[in-house]
Amino acid sequence: MSRPRPHARSRAYAHTDSQLAKSAGPGGSHELGQNFLVDPSVIGAFVQLVAPTEGPIVEIGPGDGALTLPLSRYGRPLTAVEVDPRRAERLSRRTPDNVTVVRSDILRHRLPREPHVIVGNVPFHLTTPIVRRLLASDHWHTCVLLVQWEVARRRAGVGGATMLTAHWWPWYEFALHGRVPARAFRPVPSVDGGLLTAYRRERPLVVAAERADYQDFVKRVFTGPGRGLPEILGRAGAFGPARASAWLRQEEVPARALPKDLTAHQWAALWELARKWGRPLN
Repeated sequence: MSRPRPHARSRAYAHTDSQLAKSAGPGGSHELGQNFLVDPSVIGAFVQLVAPTEGPIVEIGPGDGALTLPLSRYGRPLTAVEVDPRRAERLSRRTPDNVTVVRSDILRHRLPREPHVIVGNVPFHLTTPIVRRLLASDHWHTCVLLVQWEVARRRAGVGGATMLTAHWWPWYEFALHGRVPARAFRPVPSVDGGLLTAYRRERPLVVAAERADYQDFVKRVFTGPGRGLPEILGRAGAFGPARASAWLRQEEVPARALPKDLTAHQWAALWELARKWGRPLN
């Protein structure tokens, strides 16, 4: 399965279908935090990100089908999970046989137990709980999501990783594919959106059995006091400043670097070092 190149927005958006946006309706249900896509170029870019994936599709918050209808043309099984009963009923009358519209809350909806793809224009106010729920779920192999711009940047590690990204990096690869202006939505939100993909690593950087301990280690490092990683790691109870400084030199990481400056592979290597040389973390 091939993967779209990050930041390919200009090329991907050039391939559009002017009819796609017409299916989006006049706007989302504001009380449900829904801002629906109406820009055909953004819809086209999103659909192209899904194109190289394989398997059934689960869509979060389909609304009036701006993404559902073009995605249905792939002929793959597609389950559209919509919390608004009126929109769910209306959409179910407009979709082909390979689409199942389910009236449900994605935070409680039971996801498939076979390999599948997650897609969706995520309600901005629910981005964090939805992303957390997806990252803790098994079986999906690819996520294509439209989320708030700053969330997309942080999740992809652009300008520095967040603790949530570092928590899950050993098991997932994140990539940013472009900025979506607020005017592409109805109602128009106060912030831009961003196209984000997540892929489950075929070979995790940390074994699943160590996930809880690794994530506790990441939390201790991210929240630990200090003016650079050697000091932070020492105070977090990982290992001494001298050993941390030697590791940083080996990795060519500045001594004043902070936890947000590390890459996925550096976090995995740091965890291995903590397991080998660190003091007990509990």
